[in-house]
Amino acid sequence: MSVGATSNIIGRSRAGAISGSGSIHKRHSALVRVTHWLTTIAFFALLLSGGEIIVSHPRFYWGETGNVNERPWLNLHVPSSRGTVPTGYGYVLPDANGWGRYLHFEAAWLAVGTGLVYLPIGLRSGHFRRNLMPSEFSLKALRSSFVRHLRWVRPGPEEAQSYNLLQRWTYLLVIFVLFPAMIWTGLAMSLGFSAAFPLAVRLLGGQQTARSLHFLVTILLVIFVVVHIAMIIAAGFRSRMRAMITGNTDSSGE
Repeated sequence: MSVGATSNIIGRSRAGAISGSGSIHKRHSALVRVTHWLTTIAFFALLLSGGEIIVSHPRFYWGETGNVNERPWLNLHVPSSRGTVPTGYGYVLPDANGWGRYLHFEAAWLAVGTGLVYLPIGLRSGHFRRNLMPSEFSLKALRSSFVRHLRWVRPGPEEAQSYNLLQRWTYLLVIFVLFPAMIWTGLAMSLGFSAAFPLAVRLLGGQQTARSLHFLVTILLVIFVVVHIAMIIAAGFRSRMRAMITGNTDSSGE
């Protein structure tokens, strides 16, 4: 499929379709749906493999270097898969660091490749401007939207056709801040990358700082995913899942 054809698909994502028991609208384009599920697969693979990598040394440091002889700023107090790491437990976990790093590397490339498809087509088609750019920049409106989410107010039928203000800001933060930060900090932990681009590592404060920031950004993304799933359930799990699978949504609700 050409870029132009894909852009047209995105452009029609908000167009109405047919009428039945409720008005059926095109909610998500094929590009958005495919990249959403690919990113979901990549994220959970990264989470699984990242957890295995962490237990090989469940301590975090600031600066360029860090080892068991230095005081970490964070010690997870979990068993390690390396006998050289003192954890206080009387046993060592099976060392699966090899497959963990391999899966992490492959899943990272899947996430990056998906982003390299999604971003340029989304920018060219106007997807970000039309569907994600906030319609207003009022702190009062943002606070009101945030309070409605805290109270678990079920979204009205009109919100099935577009993202609310808090959703737009959150998605923009995830897409243009957190995911790039994950890529940057992840690359900065690579010896090959740090040798080729030492400035990119120094700007972060060193490889151990990059590892710590990578972990913290992961925590933020996990919080986002948990809240995201909770809001999907609150808004109507079947209707939201149907929209992300088929691309269509029913304005009459679930």
